[in-house]
Amino acid sequence: MVQRLNRRRVLGGIGATGVVGLAGCIGDEGDVESGGPDVLNIIGYPESGIQIFRDFYSDFDNGTEIIVPDGMQDGDLPNEVGNEMANVTGTGPSSDGPNEDAYTDLYEDEYDEAPGVFTAHTFDAVAVCILANIAAGENDGEAIRGQMRRIANPEGDEYGPGELEDAAAAAADGENINYQGASSTVDFDDVGDPAEAAYDVWEFDDGIETVDTVTFEGSEPGGEMDDDAPGGTDRDDVMVSMLLPETGDLGQLGTPMAQAGELAADQFAGTDFDIDLQAEDTETDEDTTISNGGALIDAGYPTIVGAGSSGNTVSFVGNSSSANVVQCSPSSTALSLSNIDDDGYFFRTAPSDLLQGQVMAEVAASRLEADTVATLYVNNDYGQQLSEQFVDAFEEEQGGEGLNQVSFESEQGSYSGELESALSD
Repeated sequence: MVQRLNRRRVLGGIGATGVVGLAGCIGDEGDVESGGPDVLNIIGYPESGIQIFRDFYSDFDNGTEIIVPDGMQDGDLPNEVGNEMANVTGTGPSSDGPNEDAYTDLYEDEYDEAPGVFTAHTFDAVAVCILANIAAGENDGEAIRGQMRRIANPEGDEYGPGELEDAAAAAADGENINYQGASSTVDFDDVGDPAEAAYDVWEFDDGIETVDTVTFEGSEPGGEMDDDAPGGTDRDDVMVSMLLPETGDLGQLGTPMAQAGELAADQFAGTDFDIDLQAEDTETDEDTTISNGGALIDAGYPTIVGAGSSGNTVSFVGNSSSANVVQCSPSSTALSLSNIDDDGYFFRTAPSDLLQGQVMAEVAASRLEADTVATLYVNNDYGQQLSEQFVDAFEEEQGGEGLNQVSFESEQGSYSGELESALSD
């Protein structure tokens, strides 16, 4: 059976799609003269994005095209801003795995809404952590670390999201299995990153509308893993936890992600194992992430699915790896996480921003026909590194020019000054 999720904070799930009653219209021309960047890349999260876009449409809407990454992929954003946001194009990791359709059916049947960004990545992360735990035969982070690639990478019998009871039985018998996910094939490379990735190009149109998908082959699956799996069924429970943002700047994205994690645990209901799933809210805050993540470690949870934002994850990796706890993030995309000192305990089902920066640069140059770009980015690892990668790729691969890279802090009352700096020539 599955022990239902025990949360400190329980929020109503709001999907990442489905906007009705859009208010407002595109604002009048603002104070920024022509001559600024052709495209402005705004890198951040919805809660701050609401005020940024309100300020933009109120004072700076001079025809500049805007591109945004996955952090802004919230279908309710135009409704909150009060504008159709027709000049905004987005990119984000795609759910393009071999079993995407099976997962989508499961999610829609359970929640009566379409799955949002990073929900498939969360489902896959929870499924992999549970299967690795079953294969390891104990709630021990070091043992689970040795099984993560054994149950996900090639050369085993293939199982998808709708076959997790059979996958659990095979893992308990010590068989080699190859989990084929919803977000990707979920093959880990030698640093724990996904070995392949796809990105959606999307627009706001009564929600989120995907207009194109770009696929990367990425690196080869590989890395250290145990030679065999102890498995077994003589145990009380399988422990797994989630450390995701259900409030704060990423709350609107994190709540559907938590729902997807619950859904993954539910798929093991018919097995010989009790799934003990515990969740904590990061509040999209570094100190809270460390505190609540530490509570999960102290409670004995050997795997943590999270954190959500890259900045919170970077801060927490040292805590989890030093405690011999496997951490698998479904949404932290910062480049630095590929080389972070983690002793092999950190994995992620979301791809690195090394690829997203290239996609955004190509979209800005070819789809939006930009010769010059600027960035306005949240002041953390995710924002700074993606800003730099985007500008480098735009200049080196697309032959364009990067003008300004301007940082901002979350939860400001106004972003007019930062917008003026980013949009200047």
